[in-house]
Amino acid sequence: MKTNFEACLKYLLQHEGGFVNHPSDPGSMTNLGITKAVWEEWTGHKVDEAAMRKLTVADVTPLYKRKYWDKVRGDELPSGVDYCVFDAAVNSGPGRAVKWLQEAVGVVADGALGPKTLAAVAAADDQATIDKYNATRLKFLQALPTWAVFGRGWGIRVADVKKTASTMTA
Repeated sequence: MKTNFEACLKYLLQHEGGFVNHPSDPGSMTNLGITKAVWEEWTGHKVDEAAMRKLTVADVTPLYKRKYWDKVRGDELPSGVDYCVFDAAVNSGPGRAVKWLQEAVGVVADGALGPKTLAAVAAADDQATIDKYNATRLKFLQALPTWAVFGRGWGIRVADVKKTASTMTA
């Protein structure tokens, strides 16, 4: 087992920033990349804007670890690939993130990250996986109806994730 979680979280949070509540964002109120709905599910109770604004990295780290990193089995993925899949899981959900990984390595894209997927990932060239993964992710984002509003930032993010992931493979 490897432990890239802290580094990957640090990279992810560079893109997530602080509190936002953009009217065109279907995620609505968000802080440190965590939506109000996700935070309420995690805490088991309703929260208001003040509570959302008070979130800290220490508050959200366990949520990121369990709900996203562990769901995509980040510790079992190669360095760099782990960051791509983790970042996508946060933005588009763990199931979709795993399907993109499966597509990138040529196995059935069922969203279940099991032994066959892990073996295919291990056998694949990490850089090729990163390239295919991010191309698929970008294509998905470009097809979203909110691309016109958020596309520039999403495009920059995917390019940065790809660049950072590529440096992590070395």
